[in-house]
Amino acid sequence: QVQLVESGGGSVQPGGSLRLSCRVAGSIFDFNYMGWYRQAPGKQRELVASITRGGSINYADSVRGRFTISRDNAKKEVYLQMKSLKPEDTAAYYCNRVGATWPWGQGTQVTVSS
Repeated sequence: QVQLVESGGGSVQPGGSLRLSCRVAGSIFDFNYMGWYRQAPGKQRELVASITRGGSINYADSVRGRFTISRDNAKKEVYLQMKSLKPEDTAAYYCNRVGATWPWGQGTQVTVSS
């Protein structure tokens, strides 16, 4: 019954910014350790940022200093503020819990190009 709904993606020039949102809908009992993942064509899905219920955060080296993950536990939402975007950030972005994932949502496409 869990639905993951990502939004906020789009096309942006290098150096631009986007803010992604993830809404976790449905009956859940474990909205705890959440993350943002991305998958580029021909590549495996990778975890780029994670955040615990209490706000402890980790980033992949590729995005550290440029991306900021946050969450609203009351709304069951997770956010990803992306700045200084690079072409290599181009991917479909997904949210999910870290560890035992729920079924994946549709994701939101981020395209960074000139």
